[in-house]
Amino acid sequence: MPELPEVETVRRGLAPSMEGAVIERLQLNRPDLRFPFPAGLQARVEGKTIASLGRRAKYLLIELDDGAVIVSHLGMSGSFRIEDDVPGIFHHPRGKDEKHDHVVFHLRTPEGARRVLYNDPRRFGFLDFIAPGDRDAYPAFAGLGPEPTGNSLRADYLAERFAGKAQPLKSALLDQKVIAGLGNIYVCEALWRSHLSPERKAGTLVTPEGRPRTELELLTQSIREVIADAIAAGGSSLKDYRQADGSLGYFQHSFSVYGREGEMCRTQDCGCTIGRIVQAGRSTFYCAACQR
Repeated sequence: MPELPEVETVRRGLAPSMEGAVIERLQLNRPDLRFPFPAGLQARVEGKTIASLGRRAKYLLIELDDGAVIVSHLGMSGSFRIEDDVPGIFHHPRGKDEKHDHVVFHLRTPEGARRVLYNDPRRFGFLDFIAPGDRDAYPAFAGLGPEPTGNSLRADYLAERFAGKAQPLKSALLDQKVIAGLGNIYVCEALWRSHLSPERKAGTLVTPEGRPRTELELLTQSIREVIADAIAAGGSSLKDYRQADGSLGYFQHSFSVYGREGEMCRTQDCGCTIGRIVQAGRSTFYCAACQR
């Protein structure tokens, strides 16, 4: 499933083509994806201008000029691509089987007509609608933690959430109420960078006074850095993920532990191999020698 860096990469790829465009027609080629499309969706959005493209955790937000928001989740195999009648930077060839083009945004822009297509072979993604003024009450956003980008994630905040917890560190980091949008791949990578075991109890990173230990400071920094590095690389091309222009993400070539079971650890002078365990039904990759 695409994680936060992949969704952020898609947002950045779509924004130049979609922001400021008028939705002349919303073409729905089937009645549903993972869920049925909201009743009257087309009438609610056609004729509206796209004010901006945003993101919350792993959700793409198409924000309209009347305050409404179209919410998109890519699921396991969803992707957007841009088609333009005028050759140029936003003109890209088809990269998917068009029988899976389930949603088409027909846009009017100063440069001419443009289509943005949502393709989803497995149909685990969805499209939803938030009426003007209802964004804060949207169920998927309720209780989400801070984003793991920039300075919005702080070590003292994590100390508050981890204090007294015997929960394994990997599980604590995957809790979306603790950190929004942080997924399995990047948790594994951040734990390796900070030399922390995924099985370590979260509470051991907090002092008796409730302050973050040095290890938690390093972990917080590692989370922010691995997410920033992944966004800069265009995400990770696992399974069906593609960027909005159809190209691949390349962060997977920089994985230090994820998917590298049995390979040598990349920590200098380590000499040990990467192992794999299963935590809450999900694979965790780590170096037992380096990560304590």
